[in-house]
This record gives sequence, C-alpha cells and structure tokens, in this order.
Amino acid sequence: MRILVVEDARTLAEVVAEGLRDQGMAVDIAYDGLAAAAKLDANAYDVVLLDRDLPGIHGDALCQMITERDDRAMVLMLTAAGSPGDRVSGLTLGADDYLAKPFHFPELILRIRSLARRRPAAKARTLRGAGLELDPARRTVLRDGSRLELSVKEFAVLEALLRACPGFLSAEDLLEQVWDENADPFTNTVAVTVGRLRRKLGSPPVITTTPGVGYRIAEPPGG
Repeated sequence: MRILVVEDARTLAEVVAEGLRDQGMAVDIAYDGLAAAAKLDANAYDVVLLDRDLPGIHGDALCQMITERDDRAMVLMLTAAGSPGDRVSGLTLGADDYLAKPFHFPELILRIRSLARRRPAAKARTLRGAGLELDPARRTVLRDGSRLELSVKEFAVLEALLRACPGFLSAEDLLEQVWDENADPFTNTVAVTVGRLRRKLGSPPVITTTPGVGYRIAEPPGG
C-alpha cells in the first residue's frame, strides 16, 4: 500500500510517515500543495492523508484535483477544525473520510486500511496463489492451511507479488510499492527481504527469479 502524507507541519508529517512505515506501508511526504500535486502526477497512491490548510495549493483545491482523476486515490482529510460543519464541508469536496487533529494513531491506521479496501481499483480482499492465502485486512498468511509469521516488509512484498501474479515485479517495482521514494535504488534490501521471505514460505519454493526481469509467484512443480 502506498500512502502520500500532505502536511505542512514537518514534525507531524515525519512522525506519521514513520509510524505508517512501521506498519509496512510505503510513504511519501509533501509539505505543501504544490509538492503534493507534483507527486500525484508522478506516482499512484492508494490513500492520501491531506491536511486541509496548506500553503501553495489549498487542501480543498487539492482534494478536488484528486477526485477528478480517473484512477484516483482515496482521500482522508486531516484538520484541526473538527466541527460537524467542517466535516460536512470536507466531505462535500470529495474527501472519503475526515479525521480531526489531534487523533489517535491506531484509529488513523484503521481508517487508512478501510479506505484502501474501499478504493474502486482495489483487488479482492483475500489473495490466493500457489497454495498461499493472504488476507490484507487481517494481516494473515497461510500456506497450505498453515499460518506463517512474516515481518511487515515480508508481508508487503508477498502481497505485491500476489497482486501482480502471474506477472513479474522487478526490484525497482518492489522498491516503489513496498518502500517509498527515499529508498536507495542501489540497495540490496529487496533481494535480502525476498530471501528471508522464501525461507519462511518453505519448500517447494513459490517465488521464482528471472535475471533481468524480476520476481513472481509461480506454482511449484507438480502443484
């Protein structure tokens, strides 16, 4: 899941982004409306956390820009103004949800995941392939009925591969989807994470690698 945090209070933006990354999400940050518009043109996001009172382009205008896109992100509007009238106004602009500051972080996580599931382009809730069953909502993975314990990044890599199945994802694709724009493109973190994931998935292996192409989920021989 890829998230864009649009918040001009830098400390708050960085704290929120770090907390979301700890939950296995790829997070980009924009500190004003102009930077947010540029990132929205360059990347596809599942959810945008949008502060309403932004410099550059106001959050209201940015919200309308997002909702006019064909393959748009879901918008969770954040604001210090929490009156019913403010909430109605924000939702009228096209926001999908509204959260007043200060907020409880566990509630923010639940709302983000709920929005991601509601996104029109979202895939089926439970992902299956090669004997694997991954439930993004419950954060569970089964192989042939047995539950596996994965780290947040291992889970996110497996989710991305299952969503792309039977297609390939390159290391660059995985960096973009699972990590974020700050990830070092020359790092071996993808290979290391895939290696750990393969060991936890067990035998016969279901993640195959094609040099120069990438990784994919494939049925094991005889599967």
